[in-house]
Amino acid sequence: MKKIAPSLLSSNFSNLEKDIKMLEEGGADLLHIDVMDGHFVPNITIGPVVVEAIKEVASIPLDVHLMISDPDYYVDAFIDAGADYLTIHAEATPHVHRIVQKIKARGVKAGVSLNPHTPISVLGNILQDIDLVLIMSVNPGFGGQSFIPHSLEKIKQLKKMLIDNNAEHVEIEVDGGIKLENIKIVSDAGCDIFVSGSGIFKAENPKEMIAEMKLAIR
Repeated sequence: MKKIAPSLLSSNFSNLEKDIKMLEEGGADLLHIDVMDGHFVPNITIGPVVVEAIKEVASIPLDVHLMISDPDYYVDAFIDAGADYLTIHAEATPHVHRIVQKIKARGVKAGVSLNPHTPISVLGNILQDIDLVLIMSVNPGFGGQSFIPHSLEKIKQLKKMLIDNNAEHVEIEVDGGIKLENIKIVSDAGCDIFVSGSGIFKAENPKEMIAEMKLAIR
């Protein structure tokens, strides 16, 4: 089943609970939470304490995306805070397999994210160990950026790679510039989980926008 994961990076942080309830009423499948450290990416967002607060009011799974250096030091804290999916960046550590195993051992779905310049070939030896690949279709660090067109070919290549390696259990997530006008072509390329921040929150009616996006990716 294809899923819509609104990015809370575009939400009203002064009233997160209200926005979370609105997204859930609109049919969101996951809540995407971007964690940035000001080092791996040029921005700082939230830590485990805020994730824990979100978990207390959310009724749908939390999709936590760690855009941080040295993620090994922090995965347990975010799992303890309530992450249901936890994604690290392949570029952030030389120990991707070890961290994936650590996440899986805690009963959480493990994802690996790739920046726009990173080839999918880096996933070759861990496809059977992961649950999710997150393709960044913008350069990470800020919301509201435009979709990078060559991401479509990357998604298609990844889909073929999963089929060829009997790893079709792995979900493909795409984050960056997802809007109603391009969500269908991203879906047709092979995406399973669609992260959208400004595409949903800047809509006149965010709940209706989620419904329209779901209709487009059926």
